[in-house]
This record gives sequence, structure tokens and C-alpha cells, in this order.
Amino acid sequence: MSASAPTYDLVILLDPQAHDDVRAKVLADTRAMIAASGELVRDDHWGDRALAFPIEHRTDAEYHLLQFNAAAPELLRELNRTLQITDGILRFRIVKLKPGTPDPPDMSPSSASPRRAEPEPATPPAVPAEIPAAPAEPAPVEATPADVPAGDVPADPAKPAAPVEPAAAEAAPAEPAAAEIPAAEPA
Repeated sequence: MSASAPTYDLVILLDPQAHDDVRAKVLADTRAMIAASGELVRDDHWGDRALAFPIEHRTDAEYHLLQFNAAAPELLRELNRTLQITDGILRFRIVKLKPGTPDPPDMSPSSASPRRAEPEPATPPAVPAEIPAAPAEPAPVEATPADVPAGDVPADPAKPAAPVEPAAAEAAPAEPAAAEIPAAEPA
């Protein structure tokens, strides 16, 4: 296969509840189809992983990545058709890679990176030798029923209610009633 052929990623999510021989046959048939019309560049087994959302009532799948070069579009159509009707496949996706795309990460279950050590805690700030005492809080004043107007409840029972101001309507001058306005004289 020539180096100018585009590279594709094929990610296959297999049903982990399918028999081992069914999953192995799906992968073998896919590899054979790619080898017949293209060139298999990479074959990664990513293992069983949790799905982001359930697919056909399954919550996990067996992930595989196949990278291949294909010059003929017939291979893509044949792969698409075959993978759509094959039992044991939950999902698949074929993506054309742009030139210069970096290699995929090593996601194999055996390459699980060791857990990173927890970062050491930062040194606490220096504490002064003498810590000033906090100011004493005043003793709480309890409200009595005489201090609280009818229908009002103080927000904090430890604090007395604020005095009630006279209503603003009483202080504002009243507007003249409609009867006090002189009627327009006929011309």
C-alpha cells in the first residue's frame, strides 16, 4: 500500500456478554477485510471499560482500536455495512485522520500507569507566638412581647426588633379627591 493512502481509525465496542468466539470472529473478519483492500497499521485492545451511557442495556463494553490505510472507498463502505449488521457489536466509528495526527495513547489494560503519589501538603503559615484574644461578644438581649409589634417576628431571636417607623402614607400629603377638582366650565 502506498504511503499516500489516508489513515483511518476504527474503534469497535464489542458486547462483553457475547461469547469469546463470537468476539474473536468479529475481530478476525474485520482484520481480514482491512488486509484484503488496505493495510493494517495498528491493532490495540483497550479492554473492558465503562460506557458513558447505557447502550442496549449494557453499561460496559470491550474496546478495540484498529488503524489502517485505505486508498479505495469501497473498503470503507464494506466495513460500514458489515459492522452494522454483525451481532456482538454495540457501536463502531470510522474516522479519517489528518496528516500529522499523533499516535493514540497506550490504553491497554496492562499499561495502567501506577497511581501517582499524593502531593505533599504545603507547609502551614507561621503562627505568631502570641495570638491576640478575640473581643468578647455582648450578652444577647432577648425581645419581650412588648418590644415586638403585632405580626412582626424578629429575624434573630437573640437581637431585639428594630423600632417601627410611622407609615409613609400618613406623612405624605393626601391628593385632592375627585370631588374637590373644579369641573371645567362650558364655553
